[in-house]
Amino acid sequence: MIQDARVLQPEFIPKEVAHRDAEVNHLSRALDPLTDGDPAETPLLLGPSGTGKTCIARFTVDRLREAMLEVEHQYVNCWQDYTRFRLLYRLLDGIGQTLDVHRRSTPKDELLDRLHAYDGKPYVVILDEVDQLESTDVLYDLHRIRGVHPILIANRERDLFSQLDDRVRSRLQSSVRIRFDKYGVDELVAILSDRVHWGLDENVVDEACLRYIADAAAGDARVSIGILRAAAREAQGHGLDHIPMDVVEEAVPEGKSELKRKDLEKLTPHQRTVYEIIAESEEVSPGTLYDEYREQVDDPKTKRTIRNYCSKLEQYNLIRAEGQKRGRRYRLAARAPELSN
Repeated sequence: MIQDARVLQPEFIPKEVAHRDAEVNHLSRALDPLTDGDPAETPLLLGPSGTGKTCIARFTVDRLREAMLEVEHQYVNCWQDYTRFRLLYRLLDGIGQTLDVHRRSTPKDELLDRLHAYDGKPYVVILDEVDQLESTDVLYDLHRIRGVHPILIANRERDLFSQLDDRVRSRLQSSVRIRFDKYGVDELVAILSDRVHWGLDENVVDEACLRYIADAAAGDARVSIGILRAAAREAQGHGLDHIPMDVVEEAVPEGKSELKRKDLEKLTPHQRTVYEIIAESEEVSPGTLYDEYREQVDDPKTKRTIRNYCSKLEQYNLIRAEGQKRGRRYRLAARAPELSN
């Protein structure tokens, strides 16, 4: 039944994208100056999780490379590479300049000097989850490097800008904003239909099942693809030649839980501590959360940083925030999975 399992992964980049033509065109216009040898504008892709930001960024850069062979590119997930050193290392790795870099002994300024010395093709770098950077000062550094052209991706503009110092904020104020809304049911059905066409046997699932999945995903393409993947694996595991509705219904919680587990695996050590404190409490106030967090870590972050962590956990439906200011309380989102050791 499953002919190409890659297609059922959310990070798969299709050759054609559905229902994001305006966003693709907007991003393409921001990058167009590169084709004339001029600096690109700095695009800032904004929107909830599962709205296609990463897919569109990578798809558009691939299309640029097809039209303009003289371009380098690199994708960086700042949730994984969240320190200044890790980010600079990943950028140097994209242009093959890390052979003699030692992760423990090479100074960060030396990595930055190497990027400044880069004199090759235009270098387009996608910085996904850019609001997860431990220090956003590195964004100021990148804006000063000739030939490096960042594409920034974040969920909410206010969460990103609240972390910026005045220098970085002034540079990013002129960024090209490209906003992504949640998908509608019909749009998700079209996305799922493409995934079925590319990755599964023909006629294994009908539109009613795809519509059920789309409705359950509540506008999130990552969730819808996860449910489809879970349903296809379950049907194939039972030797079925199609995916019936009862299998789809049973796959909804599994697809959602699997995605949450993947999101939990991405948490930084400090975010993991915050999540564990909330998980162990029925509900917890910001003040109590911060006090307990400070007791459990050696080098605690600021209260503002912890608020930003909670905002990110909420965006990924790992926790819920209820109330305002002094009345605010955090608790786990429904059916949030447990962390593995």
